[in-house]
Amino acid sequence: MKQLAEFIPIALFFIAYQMKGETVSLGEWTYTFDGIFSATAVLMIATAAQVALTFAFTRQIEKRLIWLLLAVCVFGGATLLFRDQQFIQWKPTIFNWVLATVFGASQFIGSKNLMERTLGSQIQLPKPVWTRLNILWVCNFAVVGALNLVVAYQFSEATWVSYKLYSAIGFTLVLTILTAIMVSPYLKEPTADEEQG
Repeated sequence: MKQLAEFIPIALFFIAYQMKGETVSLGEWTYTFDGIFSATAVLMIATAAQVALTFAFTRQIEKRLIWLLLAVCVFGGATLLFRDQQFIQWKPTIFNWVLATVFGASQFIGSKNLMERTLGSQIQLPKPVWTRLNILWVCNFAVVGALNLVVAYQFSEATWVSYKLYSAIGFTLVLTILTAIMVSPYLKEPTADEEQG
């Protein structure tokens, strides 16, 4: 459910982009959607609302979500201020490459990598499995960041907007499946003795 909620700002970004040239009215107020810039404003508002609602319902916010909001506001703000879509197009790359760097560095800092620190209280895995999981996530972030630039600079703006939506869903699904495959051999139902003891 949480992962599904995280796609809402991206979906709204996509919808707002598709409304380019359309005008909405509310009383005397009217607004005409102008493509990537309106979509960026919607993305910023939706991401801020997502963070606020997450905090309202759970009374806590993941650090990743805070960094995501910061990145959206910085790159989105620059896009609107300078009227240059390259800022918002670079945001997914910078954000994912920073995550790749942080996850990768955690492999060499301290006794636990970031995956184990994040999920270690929920599941017990051998050290090599935590390492493989961490590397999987590093590779995912690195590849997602690189492909974003390829699409942004080799294809049209409209293609990039569509790619942003569908790749977010696709890569998250693939990463979830691969993570589950790696973890599932170590998940077991407690025996009767374990439940009693």
